[in-house]
Amino acid sequence: MTSETELIPEPRGVVAGSGEVRLTARSQLYAGDGTEGVGNWLRTVLQQATGLPLREGRELDDACDDGIGLQLDPALGPEEYRLVSDLNGILIEGGSPAGVFWGAQTLRQLLGPDAYRRAPLDRDRTWAVPHLTIHDSPRFHWRGLMLDVARHFMPKEGVLRYLDLMAAHKLNVFHFHLTDDQGWRVEIERYPKLTEIGSWRARTKFGHRASPLWDDKPHGGYYTRDDIREIVAYAAERHITVVPEIDVPGHSQAAIAAYPELGNTDVIATNSLSVWDTWGINPNVLAPTDNTLRFYEGVFEELLELFPSEFIHVGGDECLKDQWKQSPTAQARIKELGLADEDELQSWFIGHFDKWLSARGRRLVGWDEILEGGLAEGAVVSSWRGYEGGITAARAGHDVVMCPEQHVYLDWRQAPGEDEPVPIAHVRTLEDVYRFEPVPEQLSEAEARHVLGAQANVWTEVMEDHARVDYQTFPRLAAFAEVAWSALPAPAERDFAEFERRMAAHYPRLDALGVAYRPPTGPLPWQRRPGVLGRPKDGPPPNA
Repeated sequence: MTSETELIPEPRGVVAGSGEVRLTARSQLYAGDGTEGVGNWLRTVLQQATGLPLREGRELDDACDDGIGLQLDPALGPEEYRLVSDLNGILIEGGSPAGVFWGAQTLRQLLGPDAYRRAPLDRDRTWAVPHLTIHDSPRFHWRGLMLDVARHFMPKEGVLRYLDLMAAHKLNVFHFHLTDDQGWRVEIERYPKLTEIGSWRARTKFGHRASPLWDDKPHGGYYTRDDIREIVAYAAERHITVVPEIDVPGHSQAAIAAYPELGNTDVIATNSLSVWDTWGINPNVLAPTDNTLRFYEGVFEELLELFPSEFIHVGGDECLKDQWKQSPTAQARIKELGLADEDELQSWFIGHFDKWLSARGRRLVGWDEILEGGLAEGAVVSSWRGYEGGITAARAGHDVVMCPEQHVYLDWRQAPGEDEPVPIAHVRTLEDVYRFEPVPEQLSEAEARHVLGAQANVWTEVMEDHARVDYQTFPRLAAFAEVAWSALPAPAERDFAEFERRMAAHYPRLDALGVAYRPPTGPLPWQRRPGVLGRPKDGPPPNA
């Protein structure tokens, strides 16, 4: 096989032929009914990279010999596609526009790394696709990437870039972590202080929270409503669903700094709080009052206007209960509702928004702490503290997204070397990610059907710019994408050497896309952060 046919993620079936299809100045691109959007995208990226006109074909026959045809085939599954390159040209068929789009992504890989460039390097070069047949479909419906833009803000252009990188790897869910103690990143018209005050902090801890270093430059930014509409539309063109996260009732100091009445005012002077400038688990959580519920209903009302996703993430993780234990208001609410303790109070809080979202045709997603005190009916669990939460939820009939930190937290360090920048937690290598299995063997076949899929999470406390995000995310995201898409054998039986061989062909694609990935040989000099304290942990992580 040539380097162009070293595909990632690995397709289910490839049958090689003999010969090739050459794209030329007379090649046309035909997009059948329902595939026009994919056709526009494919024509745009290929015209940029090749300089070929790829004129619009009016019927499939126009794409014969040296052209590209796109069409739907209702016999295929929704994201399934078939790509045939032979004497008749190149034909991509999908069970839906999404299937055709994933086939178009495969075609781009087949054309070679320069197909990812935004201008042609050589207008006289030959663009060829080998004769072959590829039949492919994803293992999981939910193939996600979570990006934390609250700890370090990523401007809109960077988010759009990551949507392109996701699409190139056939990932289809973008979990947009928009709020936390360190910043509020989405404009809410009825509550302007959330961005006027909550979107920036006076300084930032550089490195782990134990680090003595500070960046004294103010840090901030947020997305306007039009920015969000643009991001959502850009994602939809790439068949990516954007799932927003507004974190409640913990991780909320930025909101409390903007609107102090949201905090536990009977315990602390919330009007003295500012947007948090360091990392860790924050004790300042939302007060369980009707005022807080009405406030966040207002936030979610505007959010639902901006995000059409069926799923809305409400966080629910790492909510310290100390203030609730000390708060007469919280204790009175526990008594009023007949609850046993503060865990059940959080369950009531999450349950309120589960019902509120369900009444509006949406589904609540939360981190696995929402299991504590009783899981809200209809809620989806993001299982991050290992597999246990996901197993418990699936056995109770709840849908699950598997994202255990021991396998797919991409802020964790990639190697044991001292040159790894700001090393966090245990070592998780490219091979470790490749051997991640989203479906725990403890689940029965029926229970396993509740696993919607898997997600890799990028927390950005120690990632101050897009180059650091790139370094932590790639190449491991390529391994994750294959886990989420491809029909791989059991983890111990996976051929990592063969994956590495295909990665050797994939690195030039990442180079063409301008991705500042971690090289297989270790960090480049400018990727290191000497003297910046991290929090490395020795040995393998606990497999909870």
